[in-house]
Amino acid sequence: MTASNRAVQSAIIAANAAREKLGLDVVAFDVSDQLGIAEVFLVVGANNERQAKSIADEIERQLTAIHEKPARVEGLREGRWVLLDYFDLVVHVQQDDERHYYDLERLWRDSPRIDLPIEILPLPIVA
Repeated sequence: MTASNRAVQSAIIAANAAREKLGLDVVAFDVSDQLGIAEVFLVVGANNERQAKSIADEIERQLTAIHEKPARVEGLREGRWVLLDYFDLVVHVQQDDERHYYDLERLWRDSPRIDLPIEILPLPIVA
C-alpha cells in the first residue's frame, strides 16, 4: 500500500507552506505500510519557538484553504515540537534540539521518502 494522492498533495502544500516561513530540512515519509493511523509524516525544522509557531500557523492556514482541518494540534503553546494531525498526514515541526534528539528521520529511514517539489516563489524585495 502507498500513500494516497490526497495525502501526498496535502504534504506538498504543507511543505511549501513551511518553506515560505523558512522551515529547515523539510522531508516527507510514506508511512502507510508501517502505520494504520497515518499515511504521510512531514518533518520540518525550525530555529526557535517563534518560527515553529509561524510555520505551524502557515501550514494550518494553507491546508484550511483546501478544506483540510487538523483533528488535533499539540505543542503549539511551547513551540518546541508542534504536531498537526490531519489523519492521513501528520506534520512535525521541531526545533533543532528536539529534531536531533528524537531523530524521526532515523526512525522512519526504512519508509520511502516522498518527493516534495518546490513551488516557485517570488523572490523577496530587498531594499
